[in-house]
Amino acid sequence: MMMKRRAFVISAAAVSGLTSLSALATVADATQAVDKILGGQKISTGRVKLVIPPLVENGNLVTMRVSVESPMTKADHVQAIHIVAEGNPLPNVVSFYLSSRSGRADITTRIRLGDSQRVLAIAQMSDGTFWQGEASTLVTIAACAEV
Repeated sequence: MMMKRRAFVISAAAVSGLTSLSALATVADATQAVDKILGGQKISTGRVKLVIPPLVENGNLVTMRVSVESPMTKADHVQAIHIVAEGNPLPNVVSFYLSSRSGRADITTRIRLGDSQRVLAIAQMSDGTFWQGEASTLVTIAACAEV
């Protein structure tokens, strides 16, 4: 009886693991998340530098750095930095809100990545413009698949 129960538990865990892997977002989901952030505004490339390792052994802990070219004055500063990961279950990973008192627009953090994917950093400026930078990474052991 114990072996049947153990076999059931192992097979149930395997099935739930496969189900959660299929729950990763698609590029269309990420595009929808970006469109929600932009609110119909255009996005430009440049001013945002996203640094992420090109190869990550474990997606549970991925270090990244985002910096935005901005004088960070009251009249011209970064209001928000949004991180969008195309292959995560929820593509909008995190948003950082800044003000002119932040001093500089330079964020270092760690995130989880569900798979090898492209990551976007979107900067929302005080004048209403949006700028983006991107980087791709190869993840050997995926994260975000745990329920």
